[in-house]
Amino acid sequence: MRIAQPIMLTDEERDILTRWSRGRSTPARLVLRANIVLLAASGLQNKQIAPQLETDRFTVARWRSRFAQERLGGIEKDAPRSGRKSTQRNRVAARIIERTTQTRPANATHWSVRTLAEELNVSESMVHRVWKANNLKPHLSRTFKLSNDPRFVQKVVDVVGLYLDPPEHALVLCVDEKSQIQALDRTQPGLPIKKGRCGTMTHDYVRNGTTTLFAALEMAEGKLIGTCMPRHRHQEWIKFLHLIDQQTPAGLDLHLIADNYSTHKHPKVQRWLARHPRFHLHFIPTSSSWLNLVERWFREITDKSIRRGVFTSVEGLIQSIMSYIDHHNLNPNSFVWTAKVEDILAKVGRARAVLDKAQTD
Repeated sequence: MRIAQPIMLTDEERDILTRWSRGRSTPARLVLRANIVLLAASGLQNKQIAPQLETDRFTVARWRSRFAQERLGGIEKDAPRSGRKSTQRNRVAARIIERTTQTRPANATHWSVRTLAEELNVSESMVHRVWKANNLKPHLSRTFKLSNDPRFVQKVVDVVGLYLDPPEHALVLCVDEKSQIQALDRTQPGLPIKKGRCGTMTHDYVRNGTTTLFAALEMAEGKLIGTCMPRHRHQEWIKFLHLIDQQTPAGLDLHLIADNYSTHKHPKVQRWLARHPRFHLHFIPTSSSWLNLVERWFREITDKSIRRGVFTSVEGLIQSIMSYIDHHNLNPNSFVWTAKVEDILAKVGRARAVLDKAQTD
């Protein structure tokens, strides 16, 4: 007569098996195996365990034996299945990957499961499995842009230096315009959020005019100086510089980080700066808006106040923007820059090497 092998558990094994047997997100097969081992460890025989767990004694014997031989790892993983291994996927996987990454269809910009399956004369499920196994997603793409500014390194060193080691007796401000903000009114009222359904709004809208937000984010405390104007010419930029001059302590130098928009370099702006020596402009490299932290704040106000807003007039839009700024300044949070110059230059260097290689291939 065959006698089932006795099971002895350590405290750690018992705790893990108990957690598995009770876990709501634990796979059902693992719950069953854990309960088999726990009952076996309590001294029950296989023929007693089987009806209690509504299974057969052969299943109980298999997992009891597997645990005795391999412990927790033996029941946590499934045993290799018998039968012939599929060879078709191995044969065509390399072709699917090569076609997906190195070629394009004749009449489209990227492959789909259906078009590639037809091209290679394989099943659509085969293409889908290979893509999933290799994390290939031809339907997705991301945008990028490397700066071609000849003074890229000098400008990065200058701006990041202001972030990481700001000068004494001075304020560092990130400045920019968010232009052409539209006052959009929806053609029908939206439905509110409710359990099981997100809020809704119509896809069409009525344009009621635009405004431009001028903003200066003070890096030390995170306060924001902002105003809205109808246009964004050098005249408006000079008015905004006047506003910054009025709303900052007179005894401090002001280091302004700005982009390369021509308005910021207009001759009249240069003459105004010459008459106000406490202003110092620092320009980020071209195509490098990520270096200007006010862009991060622009994303916040867009997500939280503008994109889903309903505005019947430009005045209503401006009131909403200024209200958001006032609320922000009640409890300002500063953005902390942590990237070092050498890390930025190394990352850009790697990206440029990949881009150069792609252009030469």
